[in-house]
Amino acid sequence: MFKKALILGVILPLVVYLGKLVLVAVSKIQPTEFKPVFAIFLLDISASSRGLLEEEQECVIRMAKKLDSDDHAKIYVVTQDTYEVFDGGPHKASAMRTAMVKNSEFDSQAYGTAYGLAIKKAVGDALRYKAEGYTPAIIVLGDLENEGAIDKQINWNTFPKNIQNTLKYIPELSLTFLYADPKKLDDVKQNLVPVLKEDKLIIASEENVELALRKFSKAVGR
Repeated sequence: MFKKALILGVILPLVVYLGKLVLVAVSKIQPTEFKPVFAIFLLDISASSRGLLEEEQECVIRMAKKLDSDDHAKIYVVTQDTYEVFDGGPHKASAMRTAMVKNSEFDSQAYGTAYGLAIKKAVGDALRYKAEGYTPAIIVLGDLENEGAIDKQINWNTFPKNIQNTLKYIPELSLTFLYADPKKLDDVKQNLVPVLKEDKLIIASEENVELALRKFSKAVGR
């Protein structure tokens, strides 16, 4: 009789009270809003980057696989000019690989690297997809050598300011630079860290790409 009274008078109210606390805590948990990612890959296929081209192509596939099926991917190839070779779902690995290989054939007449033009196109895409609710990410794979027509190269005197202006419209924008020489990557860091948060700027030479891929996933929320 005493045990029954103890359960009814003390233990049961305590259980009910704890249950209410759990319900209140659960009710305050807000589900994380899913934000689709728009990943824009800029693949350098110029002569100076051909030594790592196959590895860079596979890196594009690996990064795309880290994305969600509702995300979007676009690939540009970069040489003396830059043009789009893929636009679609990030898990279409076969189509992405075919597009990159088919459009990466060596052209002895082509000289230069239109990195500046490529990034300009990528930023334009990012602004359009941001308006559609995507989180844009620009990924550059190549040696970052400025060669060929000056008007198509990156102007490092104005590039940081241009990115700063872009961040007014896309504050969550991330930039990734992979496979360049450490000295080139240090120049990127010195120029962009003042305007871009370090968790949104991912840089890595050939030896550190694996770590960069993990940072990329975190930067885009994947």
